[in-house]
Amino acid sequence: EVQLVQSGDELRTPGASVKISCETSGYTFTDYYIDWVRHDPGQGLEWMGQIDPEDGSTKYAQKFQGRVTFTADASTRPAYVHLDSLSAQDGAVYYCAGKLQYWGQGTQVTVSA
Repeated sequence: EVQLVQSGDELRTPGASVKISCETSGYTFTDYYIDWVRHDPGQGLEWMGQIDPEDGSTKYAQKFQGRVTFTADASTRPAYVHLDSLSAQDGAVYYCAGKLQYWGQGTQVTVSA
């Protein structure tokens, strides 16, 4: 059974950064791209980008470039997303997904002073 399990909810102050992990099981880690997506009721679903654990290559949505970093490879698993310079607009539920078919349970990030 394929499972993606994310780290717990996070509370941050504006300007801080957050790092969320995504542990996978039930398949070969390098077989599936991992996408990161976030959902906020006000802004809807946003695709942040993806990483290929086979070689660590990444694609970032333009909105997040320069502020987000994905890591994932067989030697440094689990997969991570690191987001810098948080603002209130970054408050959302963050999801990892294996080939957009298998989803983590979501991590709530709250940004508040």
